[in-house]
Amino acid sequence: MKIAIILGTRPEITKMAPLIKFYEKHRADFFLLHTGQHYSYDMDKVFFKQLKLPRPRYNLDVGSGTHGAQTAKMLTGIEEILLKEKPTIVLVEGDTNTVLAGALTAAKLGIKVGHIEAGLRSYDRSMPEEINRVITDHIADLLFTPTTAAKKILLHEGIDKSKIFVTGNTIVDTVFQNVELAKAGKDVLKELKLKAGKYFLVTLHRQENVDNPARFSSILKGLSKVALKYKLPVLYPIHPRSRKKMSEFDLQAKNLTIIEPLDFLGFLQLESGAKLILTDSGGVQEEACILGVPCVTLRDNTERPETLEVGANILAGASAERIVECARIMLDKKEKWVNPFGDGKAAERIVKIITEAGNV
Repeated sequence: MKIAIILGTRPEITKMAPLIKFYEKHRADFFLLHTGQHYSYDMDKVFFKQLKLPRPRYNLDVGSGTHGAQTAKMLTGIEEILLKEKPTIVLVEGDTNTVLAGALTAAKLGIKVGHIEAGLRSYDRSMPEEINRVITDHIADLLFTPTTAAKKILLHEGIDKSKIFVTGNTIVDTVFQNVELAKAGKDVLKELKLKAGKYFLVTLHRQENVDNPARFSSILKGLSKVALKYKLPVLYPIHPRSRKKMSEFDLQAKNLTIIEPLDFLGFLQLESGAKLILTDSGGVQEEACILGVPCVTLRDNTERPETLEVGANILAGASAERIVECARIMLDKKEKWVNPFGDGKAAERIVKIITEAGNV
């Protein structure tokens, strides 16, 4: 069996890392194909280095662009490589344009598709990610869901139960494997003159937020009010897309401490030491939940409802007043929650299922 692992963004690298390490350790016949969807050093190469992953055999370097242009470049490049390599199965993770392009190309070439982190739904088709994940789930041959709730969603959509496997989420594997390593490395908190439990952490980059000047402005105002109310640093490692849009719309991030994007271990340190995380990232919602840090989601919906159900997270939308109120609610919480995303052995389960499917 030859396995093609297709990835293109920071979340895909971190969530695929446990599988890549497993396959490398057992000398499996596999290769990595990087589309180059994230293309700056801090958003890409440094993650391979820190997670001790092999460099991709192929890198398409597609860079940024409209959804159509970016996906078209990926489809063309991936097709050429898959025709050359002839893998048995293509593995994709999540909901990016890379995932859609990888799954669609493989399916049209008659190559089996395995979708890791399948079954997530926001039920908001205005989100490009929702379209990507729905299409990928419906053309995949093996669907690896992080929770039983995600499995139920797929069954409700008519997907054959024989294709669906509840494995847990590989991000738990990654966090468990690297949280101590992060603490033992470069002291990011010391460099930034921060103390654990004495700062808030923000991530804000999604298209529906930062491409909408009214929405982006309202969220920034809410974050500013949170900083003033609690008199604590609010750290914002800014995504290149967000920086560009902030400049384009002439928006100000008052009372926020803006820094450059961080490498994986540095960001993991910041997450684990934060008093509160405010984010529009699905992956950060998961990571906060796993690390036991309360989270406020700067969106109207989430495809991670498990974080809401266990009390680790709350939806704030884009209203400045609602953001302040949600911050108060989460900071006032006393009880802790149980991580709903698994025991850190998802990668082992996924590899076993793929191997058994290949032997049928």
